[in-house]
Amino acid sequence: MERSEQLSIAEALILASPEPIPLPRLASLIPSCKPAMARGLVEELNAEYARRGRAFEITEVAGGFQIRTLPAFASYVQASQPERPLRLSQAALETLAVIAYRQPATRAEIEYVRGVDVGAVLRSLLERALVRIAGHREVPGRPLLYATTRRFLEVFGLARIEDLPTLRELAELVPEGAAQGEPTPIGVSLAEAAEEPPEEVGSDEDADAEGEEADLGEDLDHDPGEDDEPEND
Repeated sequence: MERSEQLSIAEALILASPEPIPLPRLASLIPSCKPAMARGLVEELNAEYARRGRAFEITEVAGGFQIRTLPAFASYVQASQPERPLRLSQAALETLAVIAYRQPATRAEIEYVRGVDVGAVLRSLLERALVRIAGHREVPGRPLLYATTRRFLEVFGLARIEDLPTLRELAELVPEGAAQGEPTPIGVSLAEAAEEPPEEVGSDEDADAEGEEADLGEDLDHDPGEDDEPEND
């Protein structure tokens, strides 16, 4: 099979896939192609897109490849979408950061870092498929464990969880003025995410939470509190 035909097939497969298509899957669908060759096809397609000044590129995200518009056109694309874009409050971002860097983490561990109740935020993150229940911690009470999802990687443009910036790299992103004042809440959460909390024992509330949180269609109406996520246009 000619190279040009393989390029066309790779482009069609990535374009048609409803979610990022993994490299092994892509290679298996292209005749006479191995994973290393499939990656080369992707790189060649991107080079051609850049040469022609196209408004999109193939991005490696969430363990696969996906065609995405370039960031320069984000405002135009958002204006064309009838759905409201995904918005996360500061509380949700802090909670998500703690889970991402500590995972799998229990609710008690998350609350130890944040210093506030995170029940409402966890329910919202579960509903948005950014967080999943990853089992139980084998301690008395067997509290639930929370971890990020493939959707999390896709939303934040990460190929794999290991691509998260290190805490040292994040510290370098803090504005210069912040060094003279109080650290930002998100900075505090990320810094403390690397620390070990005291030994925990699961509570009865943790043990009973699985049924409540697994059924995301129920009990999502609650009084707004500190950790609720307001949707602002």
